Amino acid sequence: MKRYVAYICLVLGMSLFSCDSSLERYPLDAPSSSTFPTNETELEMAIWGCYATLWLGTNYNMCTTALLDVTTDIAWERAETSMQSIGNGSHDTNNAWVEDLWQNYYISIGRCNFLLDNIEKAQANTPADVYERIRSEARCLRAYFYLMLTELWGDVPFITHSLTLEEASNMVKTPKSEIVDFIIQEFEESADALPVHIETSDRGRIGRGVAYALKARTALYNKMYREAADACRAVMDLNEYAIDDEFSNLFLSATQEQSKEMMFFICYQDGYRTNSAVRGCTSRMAGGYSSKIPVQAIVDSYDCIDGLPIDESPLYDPQNPFENRDPRLNYTIVVPGSIYMGFQFETHKDSVTCWNYNVSPATRVDNQDALNAYATFSGYVWRKYDEISKSTELDNLETSYILMRYADVLLMYAEAKIELGEIDDSVYDAINQVRQRESVNMPAIQMGKSQSELRSIVRKERKCELAWEGLRWSDIRRWDIADEVMNGPLYGRPPRSYPMEAPQIDENGTPVYDFISNLSDMRVIEQRSFNKDRDMVLPIPRIEVETINGLVQSPNY
Repeated sequence: MKRYVAYICLVLGMSLFSCDSSLERYPLDAPSSSTFPTNETELEMAIWGCYATLWLGTNYNMCTTALLDVTTDIAWERAETSMQSIGNGSHDTNNAWVEDLWQNYYISIGRCNFLLDNIEKAQANTPADVYERIRSEARCLRAYFYLMLTELWGDVPFITHSLTLEEASNMVKTPKSEIVDFIIQEFEESADALPVHIETSDRGRIGRGVAYALKARTALYNKMYREAADACRAVMDLNEYAIDDEFSNLFLSATQEQSKEMMFFICYQDGYRTNSAVRGCTSRMAGGYSSKIPVQAIVDSYDCIDGLPIDESPLYDPQNPFENRDPRLNYTIVVPGSIYMGFQFETHKDSVTCWNYNVSPATRVDNQDALNAYATFSGYVWRKYDEISKSTELDNLETSYILMRYADVLLMYAEAKIELGEIDDSVYDAINQVRQRESVNMPAIQMGKSQSELRSIVRKERKCELAWEGLRWSDIRRWDIADEVMNGPLYGRPPRSYPMEAPQIDENGTPVYDFISNLSDMRVIEQRSFNKDRDMVLPIPRIEVETINGLVQSPNY
């Protein structure tokens, strides 16, 4: 917001120096700000400027959405203290990451507002279908940014046009419920002008199914279950998307483009947009920093291959805890004993050497994942998004970050129908499509479950299927379990063993470690605290409250 206001001030200041109109000249090498946009080409430039703000790369140029997971119960951030403090509840109104998010979302909205305020200038010189498509894309992008703002802050200033300096200096918050109604209306009204199928040349652009899916997400997050179910059904009825048989296809640059599960995503390409996410996340042996890591609680949330949680399944062996597990565990997380980036991944502190399979024959080398002081503090690293298709991706990852995929639509549909009490074959089919993709093939959920049983199943599915995709923040808040999962010690594996018994797994898939016999051996990464009267939302940056008349701080900050 502050930068947005500063931009407005700059524009207004420049206007004070305008001279006699006879001396004014339009630029010869770029569009004029006074006439832009005037044609189809300039409209395309303007909408790509709106899409560009989706990156919001505040750390290693990683997608902001994914980074939200490090502030939840499934992940942790070692190096970036402003993110770390949100996770442990010590953040305040001066938090740097919070300020970046706030500013970037309002800059994004400002770009959309500018385009929508000026789009009619290009109408006469643009084919009608192109004009309506771009207009609808801008509305959807603006609605998406407001969805993120309302999820993170609740009530926020609501701006739908380019501001004057006076307007920018005097803003109050609009109730979240009013903004949510607007968001849903924008997605609904924009959908028909958007194409059902997105051509390869337009990868990353919003299609009709994305508008429906984002409407569903907005409705589900705000417990508008009928609207959510109907919007998901609209996506499903398009027959444009399908579950990818191979889970890993979704998270490798070499295979993403062919996947019909991909819906809304942020594209990267070496030479155009630098993304060094792998370097920040991956193992020390693979040349990374092991900074953003999964924790023990997400590892233990994955069932065994018989479909039972690890505290109930006879297949679970505490001495070999990664055998006979839901395949999504190994697709999502690099576990000790597995091969990763050509090295044996082992975090047992006595394993001072490991195998290097990048040479032939394989050789034993010093194991930095056990020796380095800043090796993963939990004993695990993320595999999802952090496998690479070529060596240059360690610092220039070309894997697209997913903002919406079809599995999410199916799970949203199932959840909405469950909450409505409309439990029919379509609910089981939606869940089982996700569970039974060919490369996962977990047991089908059988008919006859109660509402509470299915609620538990779909919550566990979302946790395990969508880990490290940035959706956990909203899930634990709308399910009213944030204070349960975000208070107390955050555990990693014991440095020289594993938990001697399975922890208790509750109805939401949350492990409880209080009764394992070697609890004292568990590595405590940090102590976390969550204040339900405060931490359901983020603080508004202090500088914004101090400089904008009428802007009131989030409660209890």
